[in-house]
Amino acid sequence: MPGAGVLVPAFHVQVPQVPCSWVLFPEERNLRTLELRNLNVEPRNQNPGTPTPRNPVLQCFRMPNLRRLALRSSAVLIVIALIAFGWKTRVEGHKMITNPRETRKVATVTPASKELDFEDARVTTSDGLRLNGWFIPGSSADTVMIVHGYKDQPGAVLGVADVLHRHGYSSLVVGLRGHDVNDGDTISFGLYEVRDLAAWYDYLHQRQDVDQAHIGLFGVSMGGSIGLRYASQNSTIRAVIADSAFSSVSDTAATSIRFFTGLPAFPFAPAIVFWAERELGGSVSGLDATTWIRTIAPRPVFLMQGGADTVVSVTSGQRLYEAAGDPKEFWYEPTVKHAQFLKMMPEAFETRVTGFLDRYLR
Repeated sequence: MPGAGVLVPAFHVQVPQVPCSWVLFPEERNLRTLELRNLNVEPRNQNPGTPTPRNPVLQCFRMPNLRRLALRSSAVLIVIALIAFGWKTRVEGHKMITNPRETRKVATVTPASKELDFEDARVTTSDGLRLNGWFIPGSSADTVMIVHGYKDQPGAVLGVADVLHRHGYSSLVVGLRGHDVNDGDTISFGLYEVRDLAAWYDYLHQRQDVDQAHIGLFGVSMGGSIGLRYASQNSTIRAVIADSAFSSVSDTAATSIRFFTGLPAFPFAPAIVFWAERELGGSVSGLDATTWIRTIAPRPVFLMQGGADTVVSVTSGQRLYEAAGDPKEFWYEPTVKHAQFLKMMPEAFETRVTGFLDRYLR
């Protein structure tokens, strides 16, 4: 009839009870949107005040969305963690092999602080680096090159020079590249520092007050390992003493990295060494003093290792001793810390060190 309303038959849509597996993985995004829109229909005969029942199909779509979001979030967190790990290990690798002038230790004392006469000594390495040290004449021409440790400075080994001077030995306290006031800022754990010792040996070779047949070497920590490498290459070094030397980079990496960075050895140590080697352009993981020490015999070596060492592996001294040929001596003290024999046991240190030199250097 004109003006009368049009009656539209009411349709009740029955929502099918479908398994979630039917709608978990729709292939087309538009189709999925259409299904959601078409299925979201409320029944007409719902009683007032009664909550609208949840659409089971919508719930099925919502569950995989949450799972997918969780997976994506986890993947993002993993990527962020890997990036942070790579950044941190690269930074620590750089710090391990560099010693910037602005922050490095510099000698604040000279042999004069021990009331020792001395001469300033300077050399230039084969690759053009200028190094500084001290020559301390003794009552005899028998001379010992003294090499300081990692990120240390020559003043730290003046106590050794003082002990040797009391027993008549001359000393050359040498400086290493990347330390003290010397050129360079890179540390290679013996890869390139042997060039420094070669330059210092040439310095002694030119002095008339040094007996060329009686030159020995005393190295502390990294200086001890470098000394072993150089002695394996120079057969005129008559005797070697290594105080708290590392046996190899691979043996001591975990201990040393834990000490210097505060990070756990795994998984950080291998990654830090990896970045350090990339920056150096050479392999430090292959630096192995146990292979060098084998070639020193029949020249004597004296090894010192403290059982309370937290800088290098406490097994380093034993490893070196087992690899060395005769004659060899090993001094192990369970309570001594890294490179602290002179400080913690001064009388025994003087007796043993000078006794060894008296037997083999004079």
